[in-house]
Amino acid sequence: MHDSTNSLSPSYGPATHEASLVDHGSEDQASRSDGDYLKRLGLRVREARARRGMSRRILARDSRVSERYLAQLESGSGNISVLLLRQIAHALDVRLTALLQDESGTQSAALSRIGEFLAALPEETLVRAREVLLREFARVDPAVRRRRIALIGLRGAGKSTLGNRLAGELGVPFIELDRLIEQRSGLGLSVIFDLYGQSGFRRLERECLDHVLHNDPAFVLATGGSLVSESTTFERLLSECFTVWLRTTPEEHMQRVIAQGDTRPMAETTENREAMAELKNILAGREPLYRRADVIVDTHAKSPQESFAALVNSARPPVVNEMAADTDAPGLRMK
Repeated sequence: MHDSTNSLSPSYGPATHEASLVDHGSEDQASRSDGDYLKRLGLRVREARARRGMSRRILARDSRVSERYLAQLESGSGNISVLLLRQIAHALDVRLTALLQDESGTQSAALSRIGEFLAALPEETLVRAREVLLREFARVDPAVRRRRIALIGLRGAGKSTLGNRLAGELGVPFIELDRLIEQRSGLGLSVIFDLYGQSGFRRLERECLDHVLHNDPAFVLATGGSLVSESTTFERLLSECFTVWLRTTPEEHMQRVIAQGDTRPMAETTENREAMAELKNILAGREPLYRRADVIVDTHAKSPQESFAALVNSARPPVVNEMAADTDAPGLRMK
């Protein structure tokens, strides 16, 4: 009996030790995977914050989450509960977004299949797929969409100045979305943010855009620089308006904004170096969204007249034939 036990011990001992090593290796690998995931999550939070032009302090106030926790989250040290949710999603073989989506009611099987199909497509193919879907199923007449021109871009790109001139040239109303928000709410933008936060402003922004699209058949619209970061509102703008990105360099943006006496959202920084870094971060976060515009007009190192000429050339509706050129369709009649 004693010999038998001794003979079993060596076989069990090494096996148990080997299993322990395997377990530790598996744990280390899982730990690295978790760390990578948290870093990516933190990056997405930082990018989303940059697209909205929000400081961490403002985000902490609006989300009621401490700045310290936000700093940890953005640095890749998130709450373990996020990792647990990820593990559950993995075990269920579903996307984490499927568990996080905020929808009442169930998604139809057809819509789920479409989502799964599109999710497997590469980015360049997704762009073409969106164009096909808009062309085939959008409720907006392409001719109507072409008469609605929306200017996007950071402050200092010339949206207000060039947009006002373009509207006069085309004989259509010029609308500044931020001014419309103030008029319809009876409050200044800073007061809206103080009282209702980012989410309250986004709701008003969406409602005002809906109002414009419902009531105006033709216009030139100057949008707020961060509208592109609100996916639902931006998608509607893209589908129902001919969009133009007025682009320039971060340095030129900064010069123009300072000349206007407005340094938002860099107002919380006191050093020019910090302000420029923040501006570059915002532009980097939004650039992929701005690039979804129908056309891009670069105003860098151009005079106001040169920029305006480039904008008019880009916004001019195509003339299909002589008969189309002679029609009296409302809006966008070149002077």
